[in-house]
Amino acid sequence: MLRKIVSLTLLSISTVAFSQNNLREKLGNYLDSLYIHHKAMGSFAFADDNKPEFLKVTGFSDVANQQKANMNTQYRIGSISKTFTAVLIMKAVEERRLSLDTKLSDFYPEIENAQSITIEQLLQHRSGIHSLTDEAEFGSYYTQPQSEEQLVSIIQKYKSDFRPGSQYAYSNSNYILLGLILQKVYKKSYAQLIQEKISQPLKLTYTQVGSKTDPSKNQALSYQYVGNYMSFPETDMSIPLGAGNIISTPTELLQFIIGLEKGKLIKKKSLDQMKKFLDNYGYGIISNSFEKHQGFGHEGVIDGFRSTLYYFPDLKVGVSFVTNQSNYDNGDIFKKMMEVALGKDFEMPNFKAAAVDENILKKYEGIYKAEGFPLDIKIFVEDKTLKGQATGQGAFPLKALSETEFEFDLAGIKMKFDAAKKTMDFSQGGANIIFNKQ
Repeated sequence: MLRKIVSLTLLSISTVAFSQNNLREKLGNYLDSLYIHHKAMGSFAFADDNKPEFLKVTGFSDVANQQKANMNTQYRIGSISKTFTAVLIMKAVEERRLSLDTKLSDFYPEIENAQSITIEQLLQHRSGIHSLTDEAEFGSYYTQPQSEEQLVSIIQKYKSDFRPGSQYAYSNSNYILLGLILQKVYKKSYAQLIQEKISQPLKLTYTQVGSKTDPSKNQALSYQYVGNYMSFPETDMSIPLGAGNIISTPTELLQFIIGLEKGKLIKKKSLDQMKKFLDNYGYGIISNSFEKHQGFGHEGVIDGFRSTLYYFPDLKVGVSFVTNQSNYDNGDIFKKMMEVALGKDFEMPNFKAAAVDENILKKYEGIYKAEGFPLDIKIFVEDKTLKGQATGQGAFPLKALSETEFEFDLAGIKMKFDAAKKTMDFSQGGANIIFNKQ
């Protein structure tokens, strides 16, 4: 009897392992499919029991030279850099170089409301300082080096969006200023601080402040796919500074966030302060949930790079990925990676568009309105393709899933039309809205 029980136990363990391996193979196939259909390419990893257990790399780091990306390819991570900056600020607080109540006026009194703006408000995007990246003129200088004086002058000239502390509004200017403040209090460059206080303690080899991308050093360029791969212009890394100038790999990002949770960078009390979420935002981290589990992390966009990093302490599970070409919904990638990390199956998407007669498509043309929804959606046919366009925004193509169902997967939008009832069932991010044709 004992032998049978042992045999059954071993069989059960073997079956679970086989199932997990199958799921991870399926996830790899899903990520390969994204690349094959030009939906996304990049590097993907998750950690199980605080250890990186899955890694998949797809596509190229340098398309022109047909240089394939690998597990050590460095990508620009965009706003995930804000988490690094917040950790450095908390380190400075621990070392009594700053306090969360320190005023911006101690460093940059020329900025509007500086005497009322605290370090904490900068961390939580509650300063009212207008984001320089929201202005059209940003496009005229973002590829050119900018000095501290130039950046502060640009930030200074915009009127405050609201009274400090009164509300939340995401502003890259907040974290540019935090990066500059760190340089002042330590009398060292932001790059040195990242190296000395984060990369060295965690033994991170590929995490550093970036400069002009050098593919010969295994650094990825970013692209958009429009029938062929076209490279993006590069943001000069002097501009985003503490808001987005770090390069890294998904596995090292997991090491970073797990090391942060384990107290390898700052004290538990400091991390608990970082997790003081208001409007879903803490100190350089975003609160995120998956099923009943609560996690934290950040996402980022810079040039053609899109990045995601989240960790769930109760599960000891983390997900991290960076794409250097994507016209797909990062939320779907995150969801499927989390499901597999938890040993759950997922549904593979079908990237083949259904063939729908143009006469049927034309039945859906018109202006659609929904009560309480601020935008109208125009539906029209162009080049035998159904397209949508919200008020004041650009048009987007809708892929046919059937004669009545369509999607725009980059934004996670799905639409279902009923020509007889003149309705369109719109869904995005869990929200479902019925639009009526006018």
